[in-house]
Amino acid sequence: MNHPPPRHHGTTPRRPNIGLSPDWAQPADSAFPRYELKVPYAEAVLRAGGLPFVLPYTDDASCVDAYLERVSGLVVTGGAFDIPPAAYGEEARDGMGPLKEGRTAFEAQLIRGALKRNLPVLGVCGGMQLLAVVLGGTLFQDILKEIPGARDHEQKHDRTQPQHPVEVKNGTLLAEAVGHGQLMVNSTHHQAVNKPGTDVTVSALSPDGVVEAIESTAHAFALGVQWHPELMLGTIPVHLGVYKSLVQKAREHRR
Repeated sequence: MNHPPPRHHGTTPRRPNIGLSPDWAQPADSAFPRYELKVPYAEAVLRAGGLPFVLPYTDDASCVDAYLERVSGLVVTGGAFDIPPAAYGEEARDGMGPLKEGRTAFEAQLIRGALKRNLPVLGVCGGMQLLAVVLGGTLFQDILKEIPGARDHEQKHDRTQPQHPVEVKNGTLLAEAVGHGQLMVNSTHHQAVNKPGTDVTVSALSPDGVVEAIESTAHAFALGVQWHPELMLGTIPVHLGVYKSLVQKAREHRR
């Protein structure tokens, strides 16, 4: 009796759990605040091969530890607010925007705990700025007021479209993710990294000298990008490489 040859099915790579920090809002028509997460963040993690999990805020250190024991990587998202200047040893200056101190405190705890465990961390836009501060850096509180010759980095057109190029430095984690040289990015920020911090490399700059990406040389994967790669997956697909790199490092971390 003839038997059909056995079928060899390829194994699907394990999807590591990726924690995402949400935004917080108090709608005028509701007695209850809500957590908010833009869908493209979760879609980017899914398309990159991860499983996204939203992490509600807490000031309980044991709860933060429990979150970090259950995820293999972390995405700190952006939002329309600034980091308290006291976090980097300065006072508020003209041009600084609104704060969300509870959110910032929670995300800073997450970042510190993740870095202590050498968990892969991706900071996006405001998340990159907070990563820089946690790593000992400082911020320009308003680009147009504090960086001579800088352009406006808050684009007014569709954010799925690019605003300006950045130059990605060769030999960096970012270059591994998206390639080195010129990359077109979107731009939604009015603050920027000033002093990068301890053991931190600037891995991308815009033509006007604004820091557009940073990464820690003291950790396996701690990368911050000042733009929103998740919003441009349909227009410039190479940006998915940022999330793919995070997910791959997360997969390796928990082997």
